[in-house]
Amino acid sequence: MQSQPKKFILPDLVSHCTFTLHCSRHRRRITGETKQWLFRGDNLTGRARDKYHGLKAGLLTAMCYPDAAYPQLRLCNDFLTYLFHLDNLSDDMDNRGTRSVATVVLNSLYHPRIYSPERIGKMTRDYFRRMIATASPGSQQRFIETFDFFFQSVTQQALDRAAGVIPDLESYIALRRDTSGCKPCWALIEYANNLDIPDEVMDHPIVRNLGEAANDLVTWSNDIFSYNVEQSKGDTHNMIPVVMAQEGLDLQSAVDFVGDMCKQSIDRFIEEQEHLPSWGPKIDADLAIYIGGLADWIVGSLHWSFDTERYFGKNGRQVKATRVVDLLPRRTSSS
Repeated sequence: MQSQPKKFILPDLVSHCTFTLHCSRHRRRITGETKQWLFRGDNLTGRARDKYHGLKAGLLTAMCYPDAAYPQLRLCNDFLTYLFHLDNLSDDMDNRGTRSVATVVLNSLYHPRIYSPERIGKMTRDYFRRMIATASPGSQQRFIETFDFFFQSVTQQALDRAAGVIPDLESYIALRRDTSGCKPCWALIEYANNLDIPDEVMDHPIVRNLGEAANDLVTWSNDIFSYNVEQSKGDTHNMIPVVMAQEGLDLQSAVDFVGDMCKQSIDRFIEEQEHLPSWGPKIDADLAIYIGGLADWIVGSLHWSFDTERYFGKNGRQVKATRVVDLLPRRTSSS
């Protein structure tokens, strides 16, 4: 009988990504103010507060929206912090629980001026009212639609988890592009940079392909970085166990397989840009800012993954340098 591996080696995605890393000067300010916003009137104490500080969402926001003015950056950080909060909630929910949260959130987005007693509804209305003050109608619509897709997909994820289903790779990729929550964050690139790009441009196949390539890199690399924590909890909604099951690979081979897919998504992102048509000077300039925002997400998320304590605890810097991950033991139901 083959013994379980004790460690695995991460692919070198940081070196493969040659985009320049930027960071907003407003990082400290948004971190402090979002913290007050998140904890306002809440009983988050002890481990929940420690989790927030270890998350370092303000750093992720500052690196992914580096050119945003302070009010826009602050809203983006509120949303990202809230999205991680929702993700933590959905990890512990069945499909009925995710549906009830989805109902509150989506009602808050579609009817932002109606009072909601639920805290998650109040938070949703609060950031969305600020967003619609300056966001273009197209980016507002894309934000709501893609957030709706997010909830549909996490509901399906909850059903799969309850049934112990490991989907095939193609089905998993389609679902993961929505469970990642990246698509609403792409709408926030438009908002953060005060862009008003016509719908027909945003719907162009090459522009969609660029968003998809960025989503794939952020999402698949996240599956690699989060695998250790997730396997310790027995969670199989991750590309690595999907690939192990479908391709019959051991852990390291599956990590390498997904790592190659990540590198190909970066290459795909660069290649797609060479085929962009022109829509005239103004639209082309705005679109270049949007595509630059996708590149900021690619490079920012890669570096942030080693700064946050979400995946490697306080050992992120060491893991970034060595790329060696020691496998955590499986948790028992009581731990």
